Formats: sequence, structure tokens, C-alpha cells
Amino acid sequence: MNLPNKLTVLRLILIPFYIFFLMTDFFSFTSHVALLIFIGACLTDTFDGKIARKRNLVTDFGKFADPLADKILVMSSMICFVALGKLPFWVCIIILAREFAISGFRLVIAGKGVVLAASYWGKFKTGFQMVMCGLMTFDFAGLCAGYNWPPVVSNIYNIVTIVVMYIALALTIISLIDYLYKNRKAFTSGLK
Repeated sequence: MNLPNKLTVLRLILIPFYIFFLMTDFFSFTSHVALLIFIGACLTDTFDGKIARKRNLVTDFGKFADPLADKILVMSSMICFVALGKLPFWVCIIILAREFAISGFRLVIAGKGVVLAASYWGKFKTGFQMVMCGLMTFDFAGLCAGYNWPPVVSNIYNIVTIVVMYIALALTIISLIDYLYKNRKAFTSGLK
């Protein structure tokens, strides 16, 4: 197993630890630990792809496991945010539906020997989803209260988080439309 694949596996291993610290409050800085784990997982995503392309270490395992690890990280985060009251359930449903639809389509097409690469819209979508999850992971309101910062600081953070959420949602829809349009021939032949 090469280094990029090891980084992908490490990201998968980090996910349960991230979820554990996100959903518990054993100590006052649990959200800090969750955020550090989340950032570490996101960094493995950045580096595994760069290393694989630079050193020509692209493998079938990496092509399958890397996007899967991204989806598991983002999807599990969003489900937790719905449970924590940080994310509207309908946003989670739209994003999850897109991910399942595209993953299912890729499986059907892969069965016909066609590999569909991710588009730039899809990469932007994943990036904004990860930023959204990072912002929602961190308990900024708790930090503000601990340091007696004015409520306006926390309000600005909340507004930024909401704006990023809507950008991630818009990119999710745009990337779905772009993906289906660019691959319409493969899509129609995949249904036959």
C-alpha cells in the first residue's frame, strides 16, 4: 500500500474519533479536539491526491477509497450536525441525496467500463462542504462566552457559517447538474 492510500485509510480511521469528540462533552475543549481531528482528516485528503499525482501513484483503490472517505467524513458530520441542531435537516437531505445519486450513477457506469472523473464543480462543492463542517464543528459561541467577548462576534461567526452552508448547498446542486449534463451520453446509455 503506497503513501497516498495510507493517508486515505488514515482519514477513514480518524472519522470515528472525530464523531466521538463531536458528539460528547467529557471536557470543556472537546470541540477543539474534534476540530483538530477534522482538520487532520481534511489535510490527508489534500495530500493524498497531490502525492498520488506527483509521484504517479494513482491506484484503483485510491480512485475508489478517496472519494468514499470524503463522503463518509462529510455525511457523518452533517448527520451529527442535524442531531446537534446546527444544520437544517433539509440541507442534509439534499446534500446526501446528491451524493447517493452520483455514487449510484458512477457504479452503474463503472460496470460498463467507463470511469468518470470528478469535475471542478465537484471539487469546489467538497471544499465548501468541508469548510462548512469545520465551522460547525467548532464551538465558537462557547469560546466567546468563556472570554466574555461581545455577542456580536459570535453572531458574525454564525452568519459566516450560514453563508458558507448556503454556498455549499448551491455548489452541491450546481455540481449535480454539471455532472449529469457533461455525462448525459454515459447516463442514457447506462440506463439501457
